[in-house]
Amino acid sequence: MLTALDTFYLQQDEPLKGCFLALRQIILNHDAAITNAWKFNMPFFLYKRKMFCYIWTHKKLQQPFIGFSEGKRLHHPSLTFENRSRIKIMILDAEKELPVEIIEEVLNMAIELIKRDL
Repeated sequence: MLTALDTFYLQQDEPLKGCFLALRQIILNHDAAITNAWKFNMPFFLYKRKMFCYIWTHKKLQQPFIGFSEGKRLHHPSLTFENRSRIKIMILDAEKELPVEIIEEVLNMAIELIKRDL
């Protein structure tokens, strides 16, 4: 039986589907303590059971992004607040190769914030 999380990935059209599946693998493979969950009707990723980041589609741009729960505490040129007060997002282009090194750099920064708070 498919979960809501499985259904999310399967219902996406290309190129978003491939991009989201690749992002899921990049994030889950980044650290053994990262797990995925379905929260707030979105695919979320937890680090040691703490909300860490999520993936979603930017409404205006129709592009995938990674939202970081503690974004206001992250400082990286690839992140933007837009109209959010707490979460910063990294907007990606589903038509281009993912910037894996930059994604991993920001994932490391976000994990360090969580580790400080544990």
